[in-house]
Amino acid sequence: MTDIKEGRNVVAVGNSPELQFGTVVFATDFSWASQNAGSYASAFSTHFASRLVVAHGFLLTQAALEVEVEKPLSSQLRIDLYRELTVAARALQAGYGKPEGILLDGDPRKSIAALAHRRSPALVVMGTHGGGAIDRFILGSTAEGVLRHCTQPALTVGPKVRPLAADQLHIRRILYASDCTVEAARGAVIAVEFAKSFTAELDVLNVTRSSEGTSPESLPRIQESFHKAVESLSPETVRQVSEQKIFVSVGQPITTILKHIDERQIDLLILGLKRSRHLGLHSDTSDAFSIIAKAKCPVLTVAADSSSHPS
Repeated sequence: MTDIKEGRNVVAVGNSPELQFGTVVFATDFSWASQNAGSYASAFSTHFASRLVVAHGFLLTQAALEVEVEKPLSSQLRIDLYRELTVAARALQAGYGKPEGILLDGDPRKSIAALAHRRSPALVVMGTHGGGAIDRFILGSTAEGVLRHCTQPALTVGPKVRPLAADQLHIRRILYASDCTVEAARGAVIAVEFAKSFTAELDVLNVTRSSEGTSPESLPRIQESFHKAVESLSPETVRQVSEQKIFVSVGQPITTILKHIDERQIDLLILGLKRSRHLGLHSDTSDAFSIIAKAKCPVLTVAADSSSHPS
Protein backbone atom coordinates (compact mmCIF):
# COMPACT_ATOMS: atom_id res chain seq x y z
CA MET A 1 0.00 0.00 0.00
CA THR A 2 1.31 3.41 -0.97
CA ASP A 3 0.61 6.47 1.13
CA ILE A 4 0.39 9.05 -1.66
CA LYS A 5 -1.10 11.96 0.21
CA GLU A 6 -1.27 12.98 3.82
CA GLY A 7 -3.45 15.76 5.15
CA ARG A 8 -4.46 16.69 8.65
CA ASN A 9 -5.00 13.58 10.69
CA VAL A 10 -7.63 15.05 12.98
CA VAL A 11 -11.25 15.74 12.09
CA ALA A 12 -12.46 19.22 12.91
CA VAL A 13 -15.95 19.09 14.39
CA GLY A 14 -16.89 22.55 13.14
CA ASN A 15 -20.50 23.74 13.16
CA SER A 16 -22.02 20.98 11.02
CA PRO A 17 -24.99 19.17 12.59
CA GLU A 18 -24.10 15.81 14.05
CA LEU A 19 -25.45 12.65 12.50
CA GLN A 20 -28.71 11.58 14.09
CA PHE A 21 -30.81 8.40 14.02
CA GLY A 22 -34.37 8.41 15.28
CA THR A 23 -34.28 4.65 15.83
CA VAL A 24 -31.67 1.95 16.27
CA VAL A 25 -33.08 -1.36 14.99
CA PHE A 26 -31.30 -4.30 16.60
CA ALA A 27 -31.93 -7.47 14.60
CA THR A 28 -31.48 -10.48 16.85
CA ASP A 29 -31.76 -14.24 16.55
CA PHE A 30 -31.04 -14.73 20.29
CA SER A 31 -27.77 -16.54 19.53
CA TRP A 32 -24.25 -15.86 20.81
CA ALA A 33 -23.56 -13.90 17.61
CA SER A 34 -26.25 -11.41 18.60
CA GLN A 35 -25.07 -10.79 22.15
CA ASN A 36 -22.18 -8.47 21.30
CA ALA A 37 -24.27 -6.78 18.60
CA GLY A 38 -26.92 -6.06 21.23
CA SER A 39 -24.34 -4.26 23.36
CA TYR A 40 -23.37 -2.13 20.37
CA ALA A 41 -27.02 -1.43 19.53
CA SER A 42 -27.62 -0.22 23.07
CA ALA A 43 -24.44 1.89 23.06
CA PHE A 44 -25.26 3.56 19.74
CA SER A 45 -28.84 4.17 20.86
CA THR A 46 -27.47 5.90 23.93
CA HIS A 47 -24.90 7.91 21.95
CA PHE A 48 -27.49 9.20 19.47
CA ALA A 49 -30.29 9.47 22.08
CA SER A 50 -32.37 7.22 19.83
CA ARG A 51 -35.22 4.82 20.34
CA LEU A 52 -34.15 1.18 20.44
CA VAL A 53 -36.19 -1.48 18.65
CA VAL A 54 -35.25 -5.12 19.21
CA ALA A 55 -36.58 -7.06 16.21
CA HIS A 56 -36.73 -10.72 15.33
CA GLY A 57 -37.82 -11.99 11.93
CA PHE A 58 -39.08 -15.54 11.59
CA LEU A 59 -40.93 -17.96 9.34
CA LEU A 60 -43.68 -20.13 10.81
CA THR A 61 -43.15 -23.87 10.70
CA GLN A 62 -45.83 -25.88 8.94
CA ALA A 63 -47.23 -27.08 12.26
CA ALA A 64 -47.39 -23.55 13.68
CA LEU A 65 -48.94 -22.26 10.48
CA GLU A 66 -51.69 -24.87 10.66
CA VAL A 67 -52.49 -23.89 14.25
CA GLU A 68 -52.78 -20.18 13.41
CA VAL A 69 -54.84 -20.83 10.27
CA GLU A 70 -57.31 -23.19 11.91
CA LYS A 71 -57.72 -21.33 15.19
CA PRO A 72 -57.71 -17.59 16.06
CA LEU A 73 -54.80 -17.93 18.46
CA SER A 74 -51.02 -17.78 18.49
CA SER A 75 -48.97 -20.90 17.93
CA GLN A 76 -46.58 -22.09 20.64
CA LEU A 77 -43.69 -21.04 18.38
CA ARG A 78 -44.92 -17.45 18.28
CA ILE A 79 -45.52 -17.42 22.04
CA ASP A 80 -42.02 -18.75 22.76
CA LEU A 81 -40.35 -16.31 20.39
CA TYR A 82 -42.26 -13.35 21.83
CA ARG A 83 -41.23 -14.37 25.35
CA GLU A 84 -37.57 -14.63 24.28
CA LEU A 85 -37.80 -11.30 22.47
CA THR A 86 -39.21 -9.61 25.56
CA VAL A 87 -36.34 -10.91 27.70
CA ALA A 88 -33.78 -9.70 25.12
CA ALA A 89 -35.33 -6.22 24.99
CA ARG A 90 -35.45 -5.83 28.76
CA ALA A 91 -31.75 -6.66 29.02
CA LEU A 92 -30.79 -3.58 26.96
CA GLN A 93 -30.88 0.14 27.58
CA ALA A 94 -32.21 2.67 25.09
CA GLY A 95 -31.04 6.22 24.60
CA TYR A 96 -34.64 7.42 24.52
CA GLY A 97 -37.59 5.70 26.19
CA LYS A 98 -37.65 1.95 26.75
CA PRO A 99 -36.52 -0.74 24.29
CA GLU A 100 -39.37 -1.97 22.11
CA GLY A 101 -39.63 -5.60 21.01
CA ILE A 102 -41.11 -6.36 17.60
CA LEU A 103 -41.74 -9.83 16.20
CA LEU A 104 -41.75 -9.84 12.39
CA ASP A 105 -43.46 -12.47 10.26
CA GLY A 106 -41.66 -13.44 7.06
CA ASP A 107 -38.19 -13.60 5.59
CA PRO A 108 -35.93 -11.69 8.03
CA ARG A 109 -33.72 -10.52 5.18
CA LYS A 110 -36.61 -8.42 3.91
CA SER A 111 -38.68 -7.82 7.04
CA ILE A 112 -35.78 -6.29 9.01
CA ALA A 113 -34.92 -3.98 6.11
CA ALA A 114 -38.57 -2.97 5.68
CA LEU A 115 -38.90 -2.18 9.40
CA ALA A 116 -35.79 0.02 9.28
CA HIS A 117 -37.18 1.83 6.24
CA ARG A 118 -40.46 2.53 8.08
CA ARG A 119 -38.49 3.88 11.07
CA SER A 120 -36.19 6.01 8.90
CA PRO A 121 -33.81 7.60 9.73
CA ALA A 122 -32.63 4.41 11.36
CA LEU A 123 -29.45 2.50 12.08
CA VAL A 124 -29.65 -1.29 11.76
CA VAL A 125 -27.39 -3.31 14.07
CA MET A 126 -26.88 -7.06 13.79
CA GLY A 127 -24.36 -9.75 14.56
CA THR A 128 -22.98 -12.57 12.43
CA HIS A 129 -20.87 -15.65 12.97
CA GLY A 130 -19.36 -14.95 9.54
CA GLY A 131 -20.21 -18.31 7.98
CA GLY A 132 -22.30 -19.13 4.98
CA ALA A 133 -24.70 -21.54 6.68
CA ILE A 134 -27.84 -20.37 8.43
CA ASP A 135 -27.82 -21.51 12.04
CA ARG A 136 -31.05 -19.76 12.94
CA PHE A 137 -31.97 -16.41 11.41
CA ILE A 138 -29.60 -13.43 11.46
CA LEU A 139 -26.40 -15.35 10.79
CA GLY A 140 -23.99 -15.74 7.91
CA SER A 141 -25.71 -15.52 4.56
CA THR A 142 -28.90 -14.17 6.16
CA ALA A 143 -27.03 -11.18 7.57
CA GLU A 144 -25.63 -10.59 4.10
CA GLY A 145 -29.19 -10.77 2.76
CA VAL A 146 -30.28 -8.05 5.20
CA LEU A 147 -27.50 -5.82 3.85
CA ARG A 148 -28.65 -6.40 0.29
CA HIS A 149 -32.18 -5.24 1.06
CA CYS A 150 -31.42 -2.54 3.63
CA THR A 151 -31.65 1.10 2.53
CA GLN A 152 -30.61 2.42 5.95
CA PRO A 153 -27.03 2.39 7.30
CA ALA A 154 -26.29 -1.00 8.88
CA LEU A 155 -23.72 -1.87 11.53
CA THR A 156 -22.62 -5.51 11.46
CA VAL A 157 -20.63 -6.94 14.37
CA GLY A 158 -18.52 -9.88 13.25
CA PRO A 159 -17.16 -12.80 15.29
CA LYS A 160 -13.70 -11.24 15.71
CA VAL A 161 -14.95 -8.01 17.29
CA ARG A 162 -14.10 -7.82 20.97
CA PRO A 163 -17.04 -7.90 23.40
CA LEU A 164 -18.25 -4.43 24.25
CA ALA A 165 -18.35 -3.75 27.97
CA ALA A 166 -20.96 -1.44 29.48
CA ASP A 167 -20.36 2.24 28.70
CA GLN A 168 -17.22 1.37 26.74
CA LEU A 169 -18.10 2.61 23.23
CA HIS A 170 -14.84 4.35 22.30
CA ILE A 171 -14.50 5.17 18.61
CA ARG A 172 -11.24 7.04 18.24
CA ARG A 173 -10.29 6.20 14.65
CA ILE A 174 -12.61 5.49 11.70
CA LEU A 175 -11.65 4.06 8.34
CA TYR A 176 -13.69 4.92 5.27
CA ALA A 177 -12.80 2.48 2.47
CA SER A 178 -13.93 3.46 -1.01
CA ASP A 179 -13.57 2.14 -4.53
CA CYS A 180 -13.98 5.74 -5.76
CA THR A 181 -17.23 4.98 -7.58
CA VAL A 182 -20.15 7.39 -7.68
CA GLU A 183 -22.21 4.90 -5.68
CA ALA A 184 -19.75 5.10 -2.79
CA ALA A 185 -20.22 8.84 -2.39
CA ARG A 186 -22.90 8.71 0.30
CA GLY A 187 -20.56 6.59 2.42
CA ALA A 188 -18.10 9.48 2.47
CA VAL A 189 -20.75 11.85 3.81
CA ILE A 190 -21.73 9.38 6.55
CA ALA A 191 -18.06 8.75 7.43
CA VAL A 192 -17.39 12.46 7.94
CA GLU A 193 -20.51 12.85 10.06
CA PHE A 194 -19.64 9.84 12.21
CA ALA A 195 -16.13 11.20 12.74
CA LYS A 196 -17.61 14.50 13.90
CA SER A 197 -20.11 12.81 16.18
CA PHE A 198 -17.42 10.77 17.96
CA THR A 199 -14.65 13.39 17.60
CA ALA A 200 -12.66 10.63 15.91
CA GLU A 201 -9.77 10.62 13.48
CA LEU A 202 -10.74 9.62 9.96
CA ASP A 203 -8.62 7.63 7.51
CA VAL A 204 -9.70 7.55 3.86
CA LEU A 205 -8.59 4.50 1.89
CA ASN A 206 -9.22 4.48 -1.86
CA VAL A 207 -8.74 0.91 -3.04
CA THR A 208 -9.40 -0.59 -6.46
CA ARG A 209 -8.69 -3.99 -7.94
CA SER A 210 -5.74 -4.31 -10.31
CA SER A 211 -7.77 -6.90 -12.24
CA GLU A 212 -10.29 -4.18 -13.15
CA GLY A 213 -7.72 -2.49 -15.34
CA THR A 214 -7.04 0.34 -12.93
CA SER A 215 -3.56 1.81 -13.08
CA PRO A 216 -1.96 4.38 -10.76
CA GLU A 217 -2.06 6.85 -13.68
CA SER A 218 -5.85 6.55 -13.99
CA LEU A 219 -6.58 7.05 -10.28
CA PRO A 220 -6.70 10.88 -10.36
CA ARG A 221 -9.44 10.76 -13.01
CA ILE A 222 -11.41 8.16 -11.04
CA GLN A 223 -11.03 10.17 -7.84
CA GLU A 224 -12.19 13.33 -9.58
CA SER A 225 -15.45 11.66 -10.58
CA PHE A 226 -15.86 10.38 -7.04
CA HIS A 227 -15.27 13.83 -5.52
CA LYS A 228 -17.84 15.37 -7.88
CA ALA A 229 -20.38 12.78 -6.71
CA VAL A 230 -19.60 13.58 -3.06
CA GLU A 231 -19.84 17.29 -3.76
CA SER A 232 -23.30 16.85 -5.28
CA LEU A 233 -24.44 15.38 -1.95
CA SER A 234 -22.47 17.62 0.38
CA PRO A 235 -20.03 20.30 -0.88
CA GLU A 236 -18.53 20.65 2.60
CA THR A 237 -17.73 16.93 2.75
CA VAL A 238 -15.31 17.14 -0.19
CA ARG A 239 -13.14 19.62 1.68
CA GLN A 240 -13.32 17.66 4.90
CA VAL A 241 -12.42 14.38 3.17
CA SER A 242 -9.43 15.97 1.44
CA GLU A 243 -8.11 17.14 4.81
CA GLN A 244 -7.85 13.62 6.20
CA LYS A 245 -5.05 11.10 5.97
CA ILE A 246 -5.60 9.59 2.52
CA PHE A 247 -4.28 6.24 1.28
CA VAL A 248 -4.51 4.81 -2.21
CA SER A 249 -4.03 1.16 -3.11
CA VAL A 250 -4.42 -0.94 -6.25
CA GLY A 251 -4.69 -4.62 -5.39
CA GLN A 252 -6.85 -6.93 -3.29
CA PRO A 253 -9.45 -4.94 -1.30
CA ILE A 254 -9.96 -7.54 1.44
CA THR A 255 -6.28 -7.90 2.28
CA THR A 256 -5.62 -4.16 2.05
CA ILE A 257 -8.55 -3.11 4.21
CA LEU A 258 -7.97 -5.74 6.91
CA LYS A 259 -4.28 -4.85 7.06
CA HIS A 260 -5.14 -1.17 7.45
CA ILE A 261 -7.58 -1.97 10.27
CA ASP A 262 -4.87 -3.85 12.18
CA GLU A 263 -2.01 -1.43 11.52
CA ARG A 264 -3.98 1.74 12.27
CA GLN A 265 -6.03 0.24 15.13
CA ILE A 266 -9.33 1.16 13.52
CA ASP A 267 -12.44 1.18 15.74
CA LEU A 268 -15.05 1.44 12.97
CA LEU A 269 -14.92 0.60 9.27
CA ILE A 270 -17.35 2.32 6.89
CA LEU A 271 -18.10 0.91 3.43
CA GLY A 272 -20.35 2.35 0.73
CA LEU A 273 -22.58 -0.26 -0.91
CA LYS A 274 -23.95 -0.32 -4.42
CA ARG A 275 -27.29 -2.00 -4.75
CA SER A 276 -25.72 -4.69 -6.93
CA ARG A 277 -21.99 -4.50 -6.27
CA HIS A 278 -19.36 -2.83 -4.12
CA LEU A 279 -15.88 -4.14 -3.52
CA GLY A 280 -17.01 -7.31 -5.27
CA LEU A 281 -20.57 -7.45 -3.94
CA HIS A 282 -22.51 -9.88 -6.13
CA SER A 283 -25.18 -12.53 -5.59
CA ASP A 284 -22.80 -14.89 -3.81
CA THR A 285 -20.72 -14.29 -0.68
CA SER A 286 -19.14 -10.91 -1.30
CA ASP A 287 -15.80 -9.33 -0.59
CA ALA A 288 -17.65 -6.82 1.56
CA PHE A 289 -19.16 -9.54 3.72
CA SER A 290 -15.83 -11.36 3.89
CA ILE A 291 -14.37 -8.18 5.34
CA ILE A 292 -17.19 -8.04 7.90
CA ALA A 293 -16.49 -11.64 8.92
CA LYS A 294 -12.76 -11.07 9.38
CA ALA A 295 -12.59 -7.50 10.68
CA LYS A 296 -11.64 -6.87 14.31
CA CYS A 297 -13.96 -3.85 14.40
CA PRO A 298 -17.65 -3.34 13.56
CA VAL A 299 -18.44 -2.52 9.93
CA LEU A 300 -20.95 0.14 8.93
CA THR A 301 -22.33 -0.31 5.41
CA VAL A 302 -24.11 2.53 3.64
CA ALA A 303 -26.38 1.88 0.66
CA ALA A 304 -26.16 4.30 -2.25
CA ASP A 305 -29.91 4.41 -2.92
CA SER A 306 -31.03 5.07 0.65
CA SER A 307 -34.13 6.95 -0.42
CA SER A 308 -35.72 3.99 -2.18
CA HIS A 309 -37.94 1.40 -0.61
CA PRO A 310 -36.34 -1.99 0.02
CA SER A 311 -37.25 -4.58 -2.58
